[in-house]
Amino acid sequence: MITLFGRFGPVCEQLYPRQRVLFRVVQSQNFYKATAASNGAPLVPAATPAGINVLTPMQLARLHVRQIHSLGVGGRRIKPRLLLEPDGTIKPSSFREITTLVRIVGGLGRFLKIRYLVLFGGASGGYAASQQVDKIKSYIPDIEWMKEYVPDMEWVKQHIPDSDTVKEWIPDWRSWQVRERAAVSFREFREQMKDLMPEKGWLKNKLQNLPSMQLKLQELGEKIKAGLPTELSTTIMEGLSSTRMITNAQAQESDAAAFNITSARLGASTSSEEVNKEDYYGADIADQGAQMTRQKIQEEVIDIQMRYQKEIERLERDNRELRKELMLKVQKTGGKPRAMKKSLIDMYSEVLDELNLFDSSYSTQDNLPRVVVVGDQSSGKTSVLEMIAQARIFPRGSGQMMTRSPVKVTLSEGPYHVAQFRDSAREFDLTKESDLASLRREVELRMKTSVQTGHTVSNKCISMTVKGPGLQRMVLVDLPGIISTVTTEMSPDTRDSIRHMCKQYMENPNSIILCIQDGSLDAERSNVTDLVSSMDPSGKRTIFVLTKVDMAESSLYDPERIKSILDGRLFPMKALGYFAVVTGKGNSNDSIHAIKQYEEQFFRHSKLFKDGILKPTQTTTQNLSMAVSETFWKMVKETVEQQADAFKATRFNLETEWKNTYPRIRELDRDELFEKCKGEILDEIINLSQVTSREWEEAFYKKLWDKTGSFIIENVYLPAAQARDMGTFNTTVDIKLRQWADVQLPKKCVEIGWDTLHEEFTQLLEQSKKSKDYDEVFDNLKAAVVQMSKLKHNWESKAEDSLRVIQLNTLEDRSVNDKEQWDKAVKFMEETMRGKLVQTEKELETMTGPGMLKQWFTWTRRSEDHVRAYAVRNELEKMLIIEPEHKAHLAADELTTVRRNLFNQNFEVDGEMIRETWYYVYRRHFYKKAFQQAIDCKKGFFHYQRGFQDQEVNCNAVVLFWRLQRMLQVTGNALRQQVVNNEARRLERIIKEVLDEIGDNKVLLESLLTGRRVQLAEELKKVRQIQDKLEEFIQALNKEK
Repeated sequence: MITLFGRFGPVCEQLYPRQRVLFRVVQSQNFYKATAASNGAPLVPAATPAGINVLTPMQLARLHVRQIHSLGVGGRRIKPRLLLEPDGTIKPSSFREITTLVRIVGGLGRFLKIRYLVLFGGASGGYAASQQVDKIKSYIPDIEWMKEYVPDMEWVKQHIPDSDTVKEWIPDWRSWQVRERAAVSFREFREQMKDLMPEKGWLKNKLQNLPSMQLKLQELGEKIKAGLPTELSTTIMEGLSSTRMITNAQAQESDAAAFNITSARLGASTSSEEVNKEDYYGADIADQGAQMTRQKIQEEVIDIQMRYQKEIERLERDNRELRKELMLKVQKTGGKPRAMKKSLIDMYSEVLDELNLFDSSYSTQDNLPRVVVVGDQSSGKTSVLEMIAQARIFPRGSGQMMTRSPVKVTLSEGPYHVAQFRDSAREFDLTKESDLASLRREVELRMKTSVQTGHTVSNKCISMTVKGPGLQRMVLVDLPGIISTVTTEMSPDTRDSIRHMCKQYMENPNSIILCIQDGSLDAERSNVTDLVSSMDPSGKRTIFVLTKVDMAESSLYDPERIKSILDGRLFPMKALGYFAVVTGKGNSNDSIHAIKQYEEQFFRHSKLFKDGILKPTQTTTQNLSMAVSETFWKMVKETVEQQADAFKATRFNLETEWKNTYPRIRELDRDELFEKCKGEILDEIINLSQVTSREWEEAFYKKLWDKTGSFIIENVYLPAAQARDMGTFNTTVDIKLRQWADVQLPKKCVEIGWDTLHEEFTQLLEQSKKSKDYDEVFDNLKAAVVQMSKLKHNWESKAEDSLRVIQLNTLEDRSVNDKEQWDKAVKFMEETMRGKLVQTEKELETMTGPGMLKQWFTWTRRSEDHVRAYAVRNELEKMLIIEPEHKAHLAADELTTVRRNLFNQNFEVDGEMIRETWYYVYRRHFYKKAFQQAIDCKKGFFHYQRGFQDQEVNCNAVVLFWRLQRMLQVTGNALRQQVVNNEARRLERIIKEVLDEIGDNKVLLESLLTGRRVQLAEELKKVRQIQDKLEEFIQALNKEK
């Protein structure tokens, strides 16, 4: 019996118990014995009981036999050795079993590896194939537009018969009658074809005419290419339309040839009159056929252009929607949008803006290309620019001048249709009528602001950028319209100013002139064509635009005249191209979209177009915009590197001049110099806090007495000194001092404090001139800052009230406490009187002439007026000698006496001269007397303490001067506190405001920081900026190439 175990799973586990039971039965009956073959064959039983199957060697091999056990008889029981235990674990018992197990596992691993490779290889290959298919799809043009022209399946089912219906139409060829009729029809057709076939040799004659036909086909193909777009999205349409055109042309040639053959045959059998009649009608039919073919081709070209434009508009709408979705997605996720790279046209526009502000003494001309829009007033040039920009962005008016200054418009592509001024961050949404109205008002306001008083137009250029989908990239400059008559509302030089401005922009040899001519007016009324032809005689950079063609057609304008205009034969000027456009329907409120639709419909049905007067490439603002943009970029690419080289040479010259003229000075432009000077001024403001309290008080003390000393002496001390007793003197002094302190003194002290503060600041600025870092270029700026800060600085209003209280209390105190204060008062009085005495003697000397010693040493002599005044002085001094206590005023009788005495001395003088001389003579007498009194009172403090009981000593004047001195000290201290605590900080804030105003006012700053050094640094800065922007633009342009 054979027992098998191995990789058989549950089957073996079920067979094993049955085989053991059978083994026991055989062993008990000694029925048979298993034997083994000598050649290694599997064991087979010697005898087979009924119902037991015997396995063949092949079956054993298939079952992967692992162990074959020999079971003997004789009472010995053999247990089979199992490779797989009942619990599922593997327990090999020999090296052979282990090797076998390893082979099985290795085979399974190799099988699984191949399967995975096949599986993953198929998946990756499928993904790569899908990617390649998507890539191929991207190159296939979008043919969604064909859905509009291809019928759907329902229409096909309704109009195209099915197979059963077609079967009914097909004849039954099995019928002999049908076959007979077909044979007869074929024989008749063959006979007809023999009659219609030309004679022998006709093919050879036709082949000789093939070269001329080929040339005609080539010319026709070039015309078709010139009138059709070349974008990828319209490649299929181009092929279809070109094929259709060539087929029509061939049909036309064939019709003409057939007509010639027919005419020849008829001529052989008819008279000459009949031949002429047939030739006439044949030629007429041929002309009509050619005209119909041409008209059909023109209509097909317009249809293709319209479809192309609609496709562009659809893509633009899709682009805008995708852009909006992207922005919304960024906002929802909270991410930052990627910074947009500057476009070429934006970079080029920045270069032009820099050049517009550049003014070089080296006469470096701005020859960079730009499109200059010129035309007569109300010719529609602004409307043409608006059609190119696809927005009504300019102010509109009827029959009046609206463009009063140049407007530079930079057109570029963008996801949104927006406009923005160069010096403003606000964006105007051109899809909203409210923003359009605001933009037009802003343009009009800027134009009016730029025009100076007494003028009508301005040279100041307004720079703005317009971005939008589908816009052609270029830079246009809209200039005021040329006028022929100056009205009373205009300045007398308006016409010449406009012509000079237009010439200035057109003189640039690289500028593109967009000449606008009104098509609804007579050509003889044009002013712009003569001006343009004088600036560009060869027409190499001029594009002619005829506007209002619809009005010309409606007014029965001569079509041949329009054709001669667009062919360049009517005006005495030449141009690169000629275009006819329609820029409106007569209503200024129409939108750009409505105008474009009107323009398309007009040219589609226009007689001028159908008659061949207008060519497809010469119509619509879309073609004009593309042509201008192409010419503009061609000019830019040809000339921008030359301009960059010119600025390199200019920069080298400027740097050489700086090195030779200012070798040890750092190169600073106007803004950098202003910042440096601003720092120095603010540093000096900080230095005000370094002034000590003593210095402030001494300055206020001296300034106060210089301003008030003369008033005190003339109005207080001198009137009080006329009193005969001390009581009257003190009363008079108290009354006048209180009046003065209550009304005039506080206000005067505030003015003095204001003057002193600004003088100290000015002195600090003057002291900075002595430093080694002093720069004289800052003098005008510093002086302007000081002057403007004085106008803005106002002292605190409450300061007068506080000073009034302090001064009144101080002046009421008349008690001198100690000898030191007394001595100071005496010294103060003595110095004051000495100074007044010296000043009065100088005035007298001026009036009476030099004395004897001075005449001797200086070799001078007195004039007659001096001698007369000297005689008057002597008479008045005699009067004072006689009466030392004379009053300050001269009485009338005393005046008469002096005149009589002078008359006796042969001096004729009037009373005014006597009074004028008396003023100085008496002051000198009074000051000498007061000076002597001050000397006498140096030791009068003891008498003061006793109340001046000794009548011989009168020192009340010393007490007055002590009160004045005390008031000056207290006021100086109060002003010092106000300055330190409030006014110095207020002055610092005001000076900062003044500096900011000067920095913002470029014109004022330019007038304050001037000189060749500043101008040279400014030019160097501008040239470097322009050169850097030009190089950046050239690099980007080369990358795009």
